[in-house]
Amino acid sequence: MKINGIAHIVLTVNRPELALPFYERLFGFLELKTVFRHERGAYFIGGKTAVAIVPAETPHDQAAFVQTRIGLHHLCFRAYAREDVDRLHAHLCEMGAKIVHPPEDGPWAPGYYSVLFEDPDGIRLEMNHVPGKGLLTDEARFNPVGYDVES
Repeated sequence: MKINGIAHIVLTVNRPELALPFYERLFGFLELKTVFRHERGAYFIGGKTAVAIVPAETPHDQAAFVQTRIGLHHLCFRAYAREDVDRLHAHLCEMGAKIVHPPEDGPWAPGYYSVLFEDPDGIRLEMNHVPGKGLLTDEARFNPVGYDVES
């Protein structure tokens, strides 16, 4: 059975009072619409993508995000063009977002170009552009951590 993409991603945050304004500005720029919003959470939809922001529960609400811990490593949005990555970077700078790396070429696919940044809780987010189909082919092999992969 072939799937039709990912229906939604849920991000758990420690500080919704900081995270919600951050995601509203980010997702507004990315043309995701706010479907639901209250003081501690929200649900955004656009571009065949849905993202929910929910608060962490006690006792986890004091834990820091660790990229290499089990669970989410990072979330990457796909751009239509390299210029979109540059436009997002400029918007993130206006927002005062923490930029991990500005737009740059990467080794993961031919033409890979991305910006990497963090939300107020340190959750890593990325936007990339890969020309053409990139690795979205049946023959493509993705090896993000450098392990030997059998052919």
